[in-house]
Amino acid sequence: MSTKPTIYKSAESVSPKHPDKLCDQISDALLDAYLKDDPNSRVAIDTTGGHGKVFVVGEVTSTAKVVVKPIVKQIAGDVEVEVRIVKQSPEIANGVDSGGAGDQGIMVGYACSETDEYLPLEVVLSRQLNRYLFEKWPFDGKTQVTLRDGKIESLVASFQNAPSTELKKEVNTWLDSQQLAKCDPNTKLHINPAGDWHIGGFDADTGLTGRKLVVDNYGPQVPIGGGCYSGKDASKVDRSAAYAARKIALDYLKKHKASVVYCYLAYAIGYNQPLEATVIVDGTAQKVEGYDLSPNGIVKWLDLKKPQFEQTAKWGHFGHPDFKWEKEN
Repeated sequence: MSTKPTIYKSAESVSPKHPDKLCDQISDALLDAYLKDDPNSRVAIDTTGGHGKVFVVGEVTSTAKVVVKPIVKQIAGDVEVEVRIVKQSPEIANGVDSGGAGDQGIMVGYACSETDEYLPLEVVLSRQLNRYLFEKWPFDGKTQVTLRDGKIESLVASFQNAPSTELKKEVNTWLDSQQLAKCDPNTKLHINPAGDWHIGGFDADTGLTGRKLVVDNYGPQVPIGGGCYSGKDASKVDRSAAYAARKIALDYLKKHKASVVYCYLAYAIGYNQPLEATVIVDGTAQKVEGYDLSPNGIVKWLDLKKPQFEQTAKWGHFGHPDFKWEKEN
């Protein structure tokens, strides 16, 4: 007699004070600053930082005059800042000026019916736990949730300046209050498993824009096609088409009352139409229809020329109702 296999699912979340997330926020805060004075800004900014110094590099074409260092210091604190920003390559600009995509890439959108956020349960749980703990200790921190057949089998919580005894107490308080998943009878808690710690953020480690791709997306159960989002304006389909793919997945999920929807969009640099636009609804593939999926069409549809992106860099880019790609039509 065959037995049903055990299904494990895990996901992690990092706090806004994690060094990688600090870099994401700096890149997106600078993007917002350019868009504020010039909605047509072309921006591709990467940030790396650690141990008292932050490097900001990239390509920007804009009429806006942005003073970079104060924005970096507002997020990163008292650090030395080195900036190397140049204009966008004219060879790339030629393709974008004509309405084409700023680069090639494959973007994956996803939506499921198992949570109110239309995200995987393990992703929502790890994020909710992280946000709860961050309110108590607004520092560097990470959480991780493992589900076994839909029940919480184990939790990991590591937070800067949080004594393990107090951290364990707050994790248990959160566990008792959350109503999304039952606990396994022997749920294991790993609380500051390497010991209490007080050195975090850029003082403890280096960070880099885009290094938390899976946290920014849908967790490790869902494939990732494109690059990172932060620091990129919407002419880069890595960002804009990823948002469009999420919106399409949500639309099809609700239209068909489906359980799981994937959306795949593929682009070529300088070309204004997707090379692939596929949606898979509960395992059945079909062509995406009824959307203007040119880069300019996506930008207009989702209102992507206004400052709004620093907020996306804190807790993941999906599942928050304030963003237009998450809203009902």
